[in-house]
Amino acid sequence: MATVQTQSAVPSREVTPVARLVSLRQRCVSLFGIPFWAIRFEETLDALVELARGDEPSYVVTANVDHVVRFERRPEVRYLYLDADMVVADGMPLIWASKLVGRRLPQRVAGSDLFPALSARAAREGLSVFLLGGDPGTADRSAAILRARHPSLRIAGTYCPPMGFEKDADENGRIIEMIRAADVDILFVGLGSPKQEKWIAAHRNDYRARLSVGVGISFSFLCGDVVRAPRWLQRLGLEWAHRMFQEPGRLWRRYLVDDSRFAWLVLREMFKRSKQLDP
Repeated sequence: MATVQTQSAVPSREVTPVARLVSLRQRCVSLFGIPFWAIRFEETLDALVELARGDEPSYVVTANVDHVVRFERRPEVRYLYLDADMVVADGMPLIWASKLVGRRLPQRVAGSDLFPALSARAAREGLSVFLLGGDPGTADRSAAILRARHPSLRIAGTYCPPMGFEKDADENGRIIEMIRAADVDILFVGLGSPKQEKWIAAHRNDYRARLSVGVGISFSFLCGDVVRAPRWLQRLGLEWAHRMFQEPGRLWRRYLVDDSRFAWLVLREMFKRSKQLDP
């Protein structure tokens, strides 16, 4: 008679989603004083889903060169990045700079890519989303596009607040109550930076969405009102130039004057590293 050999049961060592989130958080690197998560795009989506399932409100900043320059020049807004639950690098210049200074970030994680990708994940995971901000009509049209792509997506609401709403206590109160009543898992805020981060940081404990993500002009990208740069330009780190040529009057100073300081910041970080490596 044949003998059947059996293996003894081995306790499962499967990593839980919460443990994986903790592991990803531990991969933060300090770049220009900002705690960036050194993770890839798909890992970011996994982490955001777990944050959206959490018990406490959390928020994410997708930081680009403009954010880094602002962080260095305006100490009063640094808390927006230091208090965030996650900061990811939105821009190829940050990825290149991280390699030059020895604090490698593996991949660009753009807010305009996260918005549709995280919406798709929300549909699969049964999470609700709310779209706040954008140019008039873009939140509604973006919601319609997302519903068509993902029929199971739960869209808890959309709202485009009037200009200057952040200084209007009554309007802020209406928006907070609207989001709180909708019991939102993921709030996408398209108000531009740093306005969107300031509003999220000031009110997230009142409106109680489980995850808030600042996505800038992403609603207009999804609707096609603003044409995003081709992928090859994005890979070359020239998406900013494409945006500037679309809106030169509004963006030329930001990109050509203010953000030129970024080159000096990179050189400063490289000098600091060289001093640390000296025997």
